[in-house]
Amino acid sequence: MMVRSDNRDKCRDRDVVVVGIGALNYDILYVVERIAVAGEEVGITAITKSPGGSAANTVVALARLGVDTGFVGVVGRDKEGEAILEAFRREGVDTRIKRIEGSTGAAIGFIDSRGERTLYIYPGVNDEFSITDIDMEFVSRARFVHMSSFVSRAQLEMLCEVAKHLESYSYSKSKPKPKLSFSPGMLCSRYELSDLSTIIERSEVVFLSAGELESLLRTDDYELGASMLLDAGASIVCVTLGERGCYVASGAGETHLIGAYPTDVVDTTGAGDAFAAGFLYGLLHKRSISECARTGNLLASCCIREYGSREGLPYSLPSGA
Repeated sequence: MMVRSDNRDKCRDRDVVVVGIGALNYDILYVVERIAVAGEEVGITAITKSPGGSAANTVVALARLGVDTGFVGVVGRDKEGEAILEAFRREGVDTRIKRIEGSTGAAIGFIDSRGERTLYIYPGVNDEFSITDIDMEFVSRARFVHMSSFVSRAQLEMLCEVAKHLESYSYSKSKPKPKLSFSPGMLCSRYELSDLSTIIERSEVVFLSAGELESLLRTDDYELGASMLLDAGASIVCVTLGERGCYVASGAGETHLIGAYPTDVVDTTGAGDAFAAGFLYGLLHKRSISECARTGNLLASCCIREYGSREGLPYSLPSGA
């Protein structure tokens, strides 16, 4: 069964600006004294639970900034799946989400006193998501389609098919084809660059952390890594560098190293997703890539002040953007 948002005044039968496609997970985050090693026992000081998923977090962040957004995915017929759907409804996100028997995906995280975290992913029904579950007409009407990774290779191949399908649609000057943005994530970064080439060569923007870049390209040189992705066909590459900020590069030869906004770090969960939202917001408003990067850094700084991937996301663009 496909479920649509019931925010009828805001969502029904409209063309959205950004549509997200990716795994939908229910996050359970444990605040711990420190990340344990094998054989250790470490105390838990707090527990937070909330809807998550990389592309979903980015879409929610954009919705809070007033961008019309949508999402395509799958959840189980359980309370976690209902919580994810209800969160989308509250944010005004137009959804095309299939509910099936089985458990909703889960992300179990452990966050230490510095805000760093370790994450374990249970895919649940995300592993059953296929291209036949995607309303391609809905997706094709967006200005941007933002993709993030799944655990299974089958879903990576599905995203590649979506990218090719979008290119084959008939578009006009008044309604051009959507631009792709892609956040591979650490799970997807375990693949070879050739595995992701179908998406990357069609992407307006590729977002990675420094760790994801190293995992994917076997280099810790973010300038070299960004250049490799540009050579693979991406128009813009953004590499987030934690407390150092971010590095952005374009196929036109433009590069920028943009410093982070100083803030108190509580939890880095979702920081990259918030950055992607800020960067896409800038592109939608025709800002330069350096301005887009600053907006991305600003949203990421808001996100990491609170526990969870969405709690710190603002409902209007903070001053300084």
